[in-house]
Amino acid sequence: MQTSQKHHSAAGLHMLYPQVYCSPQFQAKDNNGFSDIPSKENFFTLESSTASGSLPSYDSPSVSITSGRSPFSPQGSQSCISDLHPSPDNVYGSPLSGVSSVAYDEAGVKSKIRELEVSLLSGDTKVEEFSGFSPAVGKSWNWDELLALTPQLDLKEVLVEAARAVADGDFATAYGFLDVLEQMVSVSGSPIQRLGTYMAEGLRARLEGSGSNIYKALKCNEPTGRELMSYMSVLYEICPYWKFAYTTANAAILEAIAGETRVHIIDFQIAQGSQYMFLIQELAKRPGGPPFLRVTGVDDSQSTYARGGGLSLVGERLAKLAQSCGVPFEFHDAIMSGCKVQREHLGVEPGFAVVVNFPYVLHHMPDESVSVENHRDRLLHLIKSLSPKLVTLVEQESNTNTSPFLSRFVETLDYYTAMFESIDVARPRDDKQRISAEQHCVARDIVNMIACEDSERVERHEVLGKWRVRMMMAGFTGWPVSTSAAFAASEMLKGYDKNYKLGGNEGALYLFWKRRPMATCSTWKPNPNPNQIG
Repeated sequence: MQTSQKHHSAAGLHMLYPQVYCSPQFQAKDNNGFSDIPSKENFFTLESSTASGSLPSYDSPSVSITSGRSPFSPQGSQSCISDLHPSPDNVYGSPLSGVSSVAYDEAGVKSKIRELEVSLLSGDTKVEEFSGFSPAVGKSWNWDELLALTPQLDLKEVLVEAARAVADGDFATAYGFLDVLEQMVSVSGSPIQRLGTYMAEGLRARLEGSGSNIYKALKCNEPTGRELMSYMSVLYEICPYWKFAYTTANAAILEAIAGETRVHIIDFQIAQGSQYMFLIQELAKRPGGPPFLRVTGVDDSQSTYARGGGLSLVGERLAKLAQSCGVPFEFHDAIMSGCKVQREHLGVEPGFAVVVNFPYVLHHMPDESVSVENHRDRLLHLIKSLSPKLVTLVEQESNTNTSPFLSRFVETLDYYTAMFESIDVARPRDDKQRISAEQHCVARDIVNMIACEDSERVERHEVLGKWRVRMMMAGFTGWPVSTSAAFAASEMLKGYDKNYKLGGNEGALYLFWKRRPMATCSTWKPNPNPNQIG
């Protein structure tokens, strides 16, 4: 990293960075049983599961990849056109009360989402946590002194103070902190040192409004499709986040389509199609024979680059497996961003039981805060019109959509600290594959959340409570994730560090790293009562 000059135009702060995609307590289960984590809510336990079997662990070398994204964001996510964790008094996933109609009402959606945001942001405890690291009133920062004291400084506090200076428009101070951070971060250091590298570069990118520095610092010359697949393969194997999505969604889908003879699955992030290789194998074992299976895969041009070819490759691969397993199969592609999808693109025909899968993709859809089209809610209403048998939603449990910059920065710091810690236990700190995977597949998401705004910021996560409001307003009702899905996820986690845990809340399944919720799986069905949500 290079030292930057401390005198720059204030206009740089508001420029976009186009080259890059610029807690409450839960009862959680580790690999040996539920840990003692108190909660105000009732949680199901895996010990109470009556499931008699499980899906296979997804440890195949066949990896779901689309482009250089994090384990949660495989998509190139071209844009189609601010939030902290809840306070301890607000439980993750709790729906808002008093919603009485499923008729689409843009103003109503905005009002309900905003109501929840206010509740989530009312206790900005994470920002307050770092408020003590500041000079006395009227005293300027002594940069030489801070540089001399870098071994004793708390890296998180320095990062937050740098972000605070950016938020306040104090550019000289911001650049001063970036110089201090250069002496504290390392791509081969501890989890917070590695994360600090990318968060500091995100701040620099936001200040300078240019992608050149970040690409140079992160060595982000575009890797070949083969290299990118290798990087994602590393993350896929050492982190269970995608396997969690595949395991839980497939178990829920298999249960929902039991007895159906014609099934149509619409996947809004088909990637390499790995999820459906496992599903096809399970359908082949179904008593009475498998159904006729149609899969519609949605993916954009960014994914084509990472895959080394178009969606036809996915279709051919799945068709070949289905034939070998004796499963009647048909593949339909929709080569476009999910924002552009209309009903006619999905190949829906009468006589099929429709299932829709949203794996870590809906947070890329711009909502009412970004676009008047509000593709996030438009897409949910489109799916509701298909009368699906089931909708599966897997998302990061993070709150970065519409919060003010500083709150978003601290939330990103908190979330990715947990992620980098979870990666750290699986590979040595000087492991070159891990370093490359973090640089090419995680750093861009982080920079996007810090450096970009408006339509250029495509990483816009929401916690399950907000997704629940959106789903209900679109006419869906929550359907409990099955015990078989929870059991399958538990079996899958046995191959990972004991600090990964599972927990349940209001019918949804949570994946934790220690006490930090990282991802949720929830399942939904059309509300049978059109006059009431919930």
